[in-house]
Amino acid sequence: MPKGATVQTSPRKPKLGQHFLASEPAALRIVEALGDISQATVLEIGPGRGAITDLLARKSRRLIAVELDRVLSAQLRMKFSMQPNVEIIEGDILKIELDTVFGAKPGSLRTGLNFAPEPARVIGNLPYYITSDILLRLLEYHRYFSTIVIMVQKEVADRLAASAGRRDYGLLSATAQLYGRVEQLFTLPPGAFSPPPKVHSSVVRITIKPRVEALRVSEAEFIAFLKLCFGQKRKTLWNNLKTRYDEDALRAALAKSGVKPAIRAEALPLERTAALFRALRDGSL
Repeated sequence: MPKGATVQTSPRKPKLGQHFLASEPAALRIVEALGDISQATVLEIGPGRGAITDLLARKSRRLIAVELDRVLSAQLRMKFSMQPNVEIIEGDILKIELDTVFGAKPGSLRTGLNFAPEPARVIGNLPYYITSDILLRLLEYHRYFSTIVIMVQKEVADRLAASAGRRDYGLLSATAQLYGRVEQLFTLPPGAFSPPPKVHSSVVRITIKPRVEALRVSEAEFIAFLKLCFGQKRKTLWNNLKTRYDEDALRAALAKSGVKPAIRAEALPLERTAALFRALRDGSL
């Protein structure tokens, strides 16, 4: 472990679904999954007691750490007060204005239609109970990020990486794979955390590479379409989609895209789902 990297302990009772990383080798492996960050901006979600933050502060050009817990954020702010490359933000990652954090600043020479932000890298040990909410928000703002490395419940990691046709494949899988390449890197036992959770955790890396243009779909409309397709996962595509589309138009679009009405959304890869979306869209023009 590099000199100075420590995993802190605390007598405070955890709250907010917190399970703090307590394994130094694991912390190093997670940070290394980001690649070379010496010239990068890193967004850390939920730094907690700073096990990963210590490493990021020494390795990255700029670190923005967002912590919801008021006491922990105050401790982190004090700890890193002498390191100008570290910014501690007390707040909820689901509510913070990411456009303000990463977008063009008022009066900046970078403002304008051609503003292209330097993609940041994201890292975090996400609370299990809001993992999907946080991840979907990061993907919504994918233009600001190049790589996302997150530690999640293994069951969620399996869903993220699942391919079409598998039981685990669902809305979260399709959305994540619409925006990037998903890799399951490694799994950690409960003993790697304090207090230990009841489940195993997996580290997942998403390399941002949106497929919206390649699939010839409009982003917001296609996301809404995916939500409709997976609205009732046990129902067939026909039953989910007929709540929104005229049955004759739906029947014609299914035939045009070669999709059987009795199939479920989980069985369709993104390419086929996009083909059905385009057929419905073009048929309604």
